[in-house]
Amino acid sequence: MKLPFLASFIIFILVLARRIKRQDRLSEKENRSFWEREARANATRRKPLDDLEYITIPWDALPTEVMQDDATVAECQRLLRELSEQRIVNFTGFTNTDLKLEYGAPNITLLTEYDQNYTVLVRTLQQWADVLWDGGYEAEASIIMEFAISTHTDVSRTYYKLAQYWASHGESMQIERLLATAETLRSANKASIIRTLKDNYQ
Repeated sequence: MKLPFLASFIIFILVLARRIKRQDRLSEKENRSFWEREARANATRRKPLDDLEYITIPWDALPTEVMQDDATVAECQRLLRELSEQRIVNFTGFTNTDLKLEYGAPNITLLTEYDQNYTVLVRTLQQWADVLWDGGYEAEASIIMEFAISTHTDVSRTYYKLAQYWASHGESMQIERLLATAETLRSANKASIIRTLKDNYQ
């Protein structure tokens, strides 16, 4: 009985060693490829940023007068006013290497700033929408979330709450539009958002 067991164990060890070796080769290849790409990115010269999709906050279209005495609403609007004086670009799903290759290494600090502004934007928009929603102003909250969706946000709550709003109003076509937008995302949240919308509204 010991011999078959020993033979099986040896075969297992050999197979495992082969797999580990193959994985090490793949990891080494991926690592080398990454650093080669990073070197090219760092050598990329500055390029014009005129073609970036800068985001403008549409103040005239947002429900700024609703619950304006609420402290959270006031703080959200203050943050958004500050952001409106800065440049905002959605770079979700792009690595720093991607950005340097596309726009030049010297621009990376600016591009990172634009992307951080975008993160603050969509989080603040959803926080503002949540307060209005909880206060009974669902229609007004939906306006804020619609703007966030138009920027291709990947904040999952924005999609779910807006889908809930449209479903309660019998607007299934609007949910299809949410799904279409989600399909275009370059985010780790993409699959989860699409799956949740389909599971709940299709």
